[in-house]
Amino acid sequence: MSKYLLRRTLGAMVVMWAVATLVFFMLRAVPGDPFTAMVFDTGDPTAAEEMRRAFGFDQPVYVQYFKYLVQAVQGNLGTSIYGSRVPVATIIAESFPRTLSITVLAFLIAVTIAIPAGLISALYKYSALDHGVTIVAFLGLSMPDFWLAILLIIAFAAGLGWLPAIGYAPLSEGFGAWLSHLIMPAIAIGTPFAAIIARMVRSSMLEVLRTEYVQVASSKGLLRWQVLLQHAFPNALIPVITVMGIALALLMAGAVVVENVFAIKGLGRVLIQGILNRDYPVVQGAILIVSGIFVLSNLIVDMLYAAIDPRIRYE
Repeated sequence: MSKYLLRRTLGAMVVMWAVATLVFFMLRAVPGDPFTAMVFDTGDPTAAEEMRRAFGFDQPVYVQYFKYLVQAVQGNLGTSIYGSRVPVATIIAESFPRTLSITVLAFLIAVTIAIPAGLISALYKYSALDHGVTIVAFLGLSMPDFWLAILLIIAFAAGLGWLPAIGYAPLSEGFGAWLSHLIMPAIAIGTPFAAIIARMVRSSMLEVLRTEYVQVASSKGLLRWQVLLQHAFPNALIPVITVMGIALALLMAGAVVVENVFAIKGLGRVLIQGILNRDYPVVQGAILIVSGIFVLSNLIVDMLYAAIDPRIRYE
């Protein structure tokens, strides 16, 4: 396992380097630069040149790239071009916990709904209950997260007044305030993934329930729930965990749109604002963090494979 973990870690580092390189050169391949746009109203080309020199954009691209990589390895993601020129690491440190809170809560909601629904659907296949779960799952898949978010705001914020429509409350202000601001965004982005995971649990369980060892366990007189949870479910988890790992990373990406609907200044809003402003350091830093989440999720999934199925040996 240690050799495999080392190989995967080295592979993750290569992926992160490739992402950083692609984002760096793709941003600079776009015609124009942010400094010209910033001084457009004044029409002073000297001011744009001074700003370009202050941020090092007057140097050759390969020099900028080398400096960026050296600073990124040291944890320095640069300084925002706009506003008060705050360090990118500070901007991400303020916004990332909000996005992470939405993502984790949405993931917990999706898993809590999906696994029981998938198990029930597989246990009572082709029944009215199975068809009902299937219909609800397809409805969840067909609803865009931003549309569901608007419906939740209309129902629970504007209509009933139970929850705040916009904003974010840190956990330091109390668990209730934190949860009340995040529950609707989490439901909005977690519902479609709950449907995906539920369908995967159902299909994987149906495949395992047809195997001989499950039929032997049933013939021994074990209770139905014992056969399901002790023998079938652990062996059906491999494809489910794969989907869950992908879903965890995609939930963070999906928070980009929902954060704008609920006016939560998370990593998604920071990224969108950085793209609109052509704030290169902010865009590079935000994409690097999101890419790191994807890579880490894949690594965790691979580790769980070996923990769940003892037949898997990476060495």
